[in-house]
Amino acid sequence: MPSSRNAGVPYFSQWESPELVDDILSGRIRTEDDPAWSASGASTPEDYAFWSWRGCGIACLRMVLANSGVLPPPAMVLMRELEAAGAYRRDGDRVAGMIYQPFVEYLSTQSWGLEATSVAPLPLDQLSDHMTAPDRFAMVSVHASIRDAESGTPPPSRIGGHLVLVTDCTDEGVTFHNPSGRTKETQSGVSMGWETFDRYFAERGILLTAHG
Repeated sequence: MPSSRNAGVPYFSQWESPELVDDILSGRIRTEDDPAWSASGASTPEDYAFWSWRGCGIACLRMVLANSGVLPPPAMVLMRELEAAGAYRRDGDRVAGMIYQPFVEYLSTQSWGLEATSVAPLPLDQLSDHMTAPDRFAMVSVHASIRDAESGTPPPSRIGGHLVLVTDCTDEGVTFHNPSGRTKETQSGVSMGWETFDRYFAERGILLTAHG
């Protein structure tokens, strides 16, 4: 059963059209052809296509802000600010990020009332202990194939690189929003048992508390 704590947290995909994510991931449509691309604040469809694939952390931040009653800035506005802050480091067609500590430091300069701590390693019990109140969230690193966990195919590794937003933890498992989920069921309010989640979990992340 889905958990009740933080059940109403708004959802944002890392793409502007959540209903098209499966088509984008499968290559049936080009990212540049997302009809809502301009809502991201990108200057061109190509700019949108480049950064949206790297926007999982941005989507997680927008969810927390929206839940706190803050109108989230467009994804590319946040991306540019975080790139300037060193949380994303571009070298040609390669990008390092999200880099946790610069992200945490960036949040400390904003007026959003978000307290953030970068934690690595992050054991499951510490994650669960953090998630004890409605104002607490966690952006955690997982293998991107977590969106296909229902297939039963094990992930190729526990190496992360993709961020999901944990909204609740119970004795049974974890509930999260996945910015790259293919369908509504794998995007918002995904409930997963601890053993299954642990197969994808890279044991690092950012613990968040929303004051305000």
